[in-house]
Amino acid sequence: MNKLFSFLAGALSGALVGAVLGLLLTPASGEDLRADVNNRVQYALDEGRRAMEETSRVMTEQFEQMKKA
Repeated sequence: MNKLFSFLAGALSGALVGAVLGLLLTPASGEDLRADVNNRVQYALDEGRRAMEETSRVMTEQFEQMKKA
């Protein structure tokens, strides 16, 4: 348990330090960063929706084929 806690504390500390350094050392303004993050999140959500729709379509086709067999 102690090793797990130490690992999690180190990982969290490293992530926090990395995020702070990334924000401090970036050449873009806060508004630009927020817009970029928003665009990337929106893109990821759109890609996830497309993948979900495609998977749903394929699964439905396979289910219909199994029903006929």
